Parts: sequence; structure tokens; C-alpha cells
Amino acid sequence: MLKRLFPMPLHTGILLVVWLLLNSFTVGHLVLGFILATIIPWLAAPLSDPHARVKKPLKGARYLLMVLWDIVVSNFEVAGRILRSNRHLRPGLVALPLDLQGQFPLAVLASTISLTPGTVSVDISEDMQWLYIHALHVDDEQRLIDRIKTRYEAPLREIFAC
Repeated sequence: MLKRLFPMPLHTGILLVVWLLLNSFTVGHLVLGFILATIIPWLAAPLSDPHARVKKPLKGARYLLMVLWDIVVSNFEVAGRILRSNRHLRPGLVALPLDLQGQFPLAVLASTISLTPGTVSVDISEDMQWLYIHALHVDDEQRLIDRIKTRYEAPLREIFAC
């Protein structure tokens, strides 16, 4: 019964708190905020798409720190490559075979690759078996694939247990 009335209880609470922070705290605003915080998630619940859940949050935090570090390091690498002559750049399009399952873990992988300077996720194949990546500089295509699979995809498979 309670789940039918509050299908997204966390969202209800967040909406109510945000409403009260944006308006003066009066009984009228509290009642109106509660009504809106109840109705909006109730209407939005059928539209939500269930996605993979994080099974290992500590590994997720470690993954986030690793990605932040990679972003910093990649910024310096890309800056060094750009400051040199363009003749030294070898851009390339790489097809990465995927072992991940599920749209959300794939979106996290694609976002991670795009956030790291020097690479950008271009497309995912229709059958979700290949991720196409454009890289600013590709010395060895297989080395890039192996690095992405071991550094990003393998931890994501553990985090989402897929």
C-alpha cells in the first residue's frame, strides 16, 4: 500500500526539501510541497526505466577516483600532443568489443571514455556488442582496446555485476 502511494520515496523527500528551500517555510508551503512531492513521482514512476544497480559501492568510489585521476593525466598528455606539430598526431576510429551488459553500464563506460581527454565515444552498435571510439592519437589500436577493457570495462563489470 505504501509503495503504491509513494513509488519513489527518495524522490518525494528530495522534492519536498527543495520546495521548502525555494519557498518560505509556512504551513501552506509545507502542505503544497507535500502534495507536489507526492503527485510528481506518482506520475513519473511509470516512465522510469529500471537500470542496473551498483552492487559494489566501494569499488564504484574507487572507480570514480581512478577516472578523475585519468582525466587529469590525460589533460597533460593531450596538451603535450597539441603543443607539438600536428604531423605527430595519428587520429583513429577504434571498434571496442563489449563484454558489458545493460544500457546503464554501457552508458557509464561511454561517458567515462568521453570524459577522458583525447578520446570520445562515437556510437554503440545496434546489437550493443561494439563501442566505436574516436581517439586523438592511436599508436597501437590493440593496446588502446586492452587498456579500456582492463582499466574501465572490467571494474564496471564488477561494480554492476554484469
